[in-house]
Amino acid sequence: MQKKILIVDDEKSLLKLKSILLTTKGYMVRGVTSGTTALEAVEEERPDLILLDINLPEMDGFEVCRRIKTNPATNQIPVILLSARRLPEDISCGEAAGADLYITKPFKSAKVLELIENKLGS
Repeated sequence: MQKKILIVDDEKSLLKLKSILLTTKGYMVRGVTSGTTALEAVEEERPDLILLDINLPEMDGFEVCRRIKTNPATNQIPVILLSARRLPEDISCGEAAGADLYITKPFKSAKVLELIENKLGS
């Protein structure tokens, strides 16, 4: 069965790039551009993994992650934060929000794919 990945990024070009990359690897991908839309998508579809940017309109990625991880219905979904923010306090915020991984940009696509596959056990 195809694994579902939710990508949350307000930069449409990056969203498209990540979607193409993951689709070619056989994943079912849905992309959204805001924190509130991300939470709605998680409720509707229960993805197997979430790639989450931090700088989002309406609600930042830390808050989205926190809400996913404090909800008993969704807290088992792995969340990987992808961000240009690389300060120790940002990484600490990601850990405090419950993120499974925190990856800083720029990142190597092959490395991200490897981490996704490890998290999904595929």
